[in-house]
Amino acid sequence: MAPPKIQPKVTTPSAPKQADALAGGLSADFRSFLETHGYDVERFARDDVKGGSFGGKRTPGEKLTHQPVIFIHGNSDSAVGPAGLGGFRVPIEKYLAQGYQPSELYAFTWGDAKASHAALNYHSKKNVESVRQFIEAVLEYTGASQVDVVSHSMGVTLARGAIKGGVHHDLLAGGKYDLGKPLTDKVDTFVGIAGGNEGLASAVLAPMLPTASPTNGFYPGVPLTPLGPIVGRSRFLEELDENPAREGQHVYSIWSPADELAGLPVYGKPTSRIRGQDGEKVYSFSEVRKLHQPGESKLIGNHLGLKSGTADVVLEMIEDHQVK
Repeated sequence: MAPPKIQPKVTTPSAPKQADALAGGLSADFRSFLETHGYDVERFARDDVKGGSFGGKRTPGEKLTHQPVIFIHGNSDSAVGPAGLGGFRVPIEKYLAQGYQPSELYAFTWGDAKASHAALNYHSKKNVESVRQFIEAVLEYTGASQVDVVSHSMGVTLARGAIKGGVHHDLLAGGKYDLGKPLTDKVDTFVGIAGGNEGLASAVLAPMLPTASPTNGFYPGVPLTPLGPIVGRSRFLEELDENPAREGQHVYSIWSPADELAGLPVYGKPTSRIRGQDGEKVYSFSEVRKLHQPGESKLIGNHLGLKSGTADVVLEMIEDHQVK
């Protein structure tokens, strides 16, 4: 009897994986600009961190059709990290899909992106100067008269300090330093998402940690009497509010009382509200649950959900200067 015929194995080629639109960090053109114009390329490119940066023209001379948007992440996060805290990956991917170009969206990692080091990060001279220099670099590189700045968590207060300029203090870096004049006229819209502008209620429990310190952390101070006044609040935060310069021509905040990190009021004040702001979007407990992205933990996702789930609201603030 003839042996059975062996049918050849047919393999169906798998669909090619979709390219990661955010891979590669800063474009070669932006890197070249940074190097030739005296900026610290390594500080902004952050090739040592996965998802450490994003932005730049794909070809020299590329024309921009949107005002550049700069994203400043929060404590222990990264620019566009693919996992964990995730940076501003979700909003940037959404804006790219809606017609923005990589040359109009910028982000870099200002810390080491290690969650285990979160308590060690604070409003240091290095961090504030890095954020300011990145904003200045994007302005110079794109030739735009103004940019929009979108910030989250600790990135809110870092960006506020960078834009307002003036004198700040960092005892671990020589004490007083001066950033120079405000960049207010260079910032069209400033959006602060889930920031700790009045300090963090939890910082009272550990003022010895850098991120909670009374010098340039999130220490909220203590009331002298049940009716106040509040004394000992973070010097950095006090200086931000004493500085009359605004964060931009239009200033907005996004926050929720359901936020597990910045949702608690500080002596009756919502800490994510920016003094002198033009408007705000506040999410209720039920609304904030809808902001979660697939894969995010709902146990610790409210603070992150406010960053990743509010891209459309942020775009209205940026493009229409309104809050719905």
